[in-house]
Amino acid sequence: MTISALVLAEAPTKLWGLSSTERLKRQLLEIGGISWAADGRDLPGSGQVLLLNGHFLFEIRTLKAILENPDSVLVSPADGQPAAALVDAARLGELVDYLASSSPQSNPDFPDGLQKLEPGDFAAFNETLRSALPPLLEHITSSRKSELENLLYGNAYRGITDLVTKFVWPRPARQLVHWCAALRLSPNQVTSIGLVLVLAACYFFLNGQYVAGLLSGWVMTLLDTVDGKLARVTIQSSPFGHLYDHIIDLVHPPFWYIFWGMSLADLSPMLGQDFTAMSWWLVGAYVLGRVFEGVFSLLGNCSIFTWRPFDAWFRLVTARRNPCLIILTLSVILGRPDWGFKAVVAWTVLTTGVLCLRLMQGLARRISSGPLQSWLSADGVADGPYAFSFRVFGGTRSAYSA
Repeated sequence: MTISALVLAEAPTKLWGLSSTERLKRQLLEIGGISWAADGRDLPGSGQVLLLNGHFLFEIRTLKAILENPDSVLVSPADGQPAAALVDAARLGELVDYLASSSPQSNPDFPDGLQKLEPGDFAAFNETLRSALPPLLEHITSSRKSELENLLYGNAYRGITDLVTKFVWPRPARQLVHWCAALRLSPNQVTSIGLVLVLAACYFFLNGQYVAGLLSGWVMTLLDTVDGKLARVTIQSSPFGHLYDHIIDLVHPPFWYIFWGMSLADLSPMLGQDFTAMSWWLVGAYVLGRVFEGVFSLLGNCSIFTWRPFDAWFRLVTARRNPCLIILTLSVILGRPDWGFKAVVAWTVLTTGVLCLRLMQGLARRISSGPLQSWLSADGVADGPYAFSFRVFGGTRSAYSA
């Protein structure tokens, strides 16, 4: 049965260029199965109605959670003010009045027969973003515009990722997201610029122009951070955009490394392996690593990098594009690009070996104890023995800074 949605009131300020009504409309469209009502006259006389207080900032996870709880009211943990309700259409008038209350003190008694919910009642672990931040619910005020935009940006950031994306890119990427949003650039347009830079880096690496190639590569990795964050803060995610970005990310790294190696006229063997053999080791290890990651996700409700704290730390330096670009950059600084190629081959093989071991360990645990769960989803993880790891990987706090 389709649920109807009605937004009550409009927030006094726009966030990332979107009014609260426009943001909610895009979020509900992304969720799907929701009928949008321009006003109360468009609502059906029966069925479930989702009422939303436009003075609050939601994220899609928050909306999905309330949609899974019929006959409930979502309230702010800060002051108890109602933010949303999912109720039968027969109670529409009563709940509209209740959500329209201007403050907790002016609210009437909590409606009978409904469940009171707060964001803390919902699951904090988010496998998609590899983080453990509670679903977002915040008051929108003009004075909080910058703070809330930072919060939206930070919540769009993966908690577990490589060390460059996590510690270096958050602030410059935020500024670029701001410019892209102001210019009305779409995430797919940013991805397309990144694709041009991918091809430019291939050309430069193949011709031994390492500095130009590295510059193209690093700018591309920055834009690869920007497009996803732009899509999330402006609610423009799409299946095509996700596939477009993911295919580019998946396919291009081995080409960069091999073109780099092809430019090395006098590349000496490594452990008896010539360039052709090293290239096969590189591609084979890269593909196997991706396969191991995909198979691991079938073992439970977590990925290979969110299973245990070790895996989160290991993700910082796993032989993906950005750590390998660090290796190649250092080799150019040292004047030995041949060392860079060999180091990338060795590191890719070594880290894939670790992934294989973790897959075997995960499979053994799955057989003995059932589906795997992430350490980030455990109760009390913020204050337990993994508290430090939780502070590092539970979210990307540095991304919130203006």
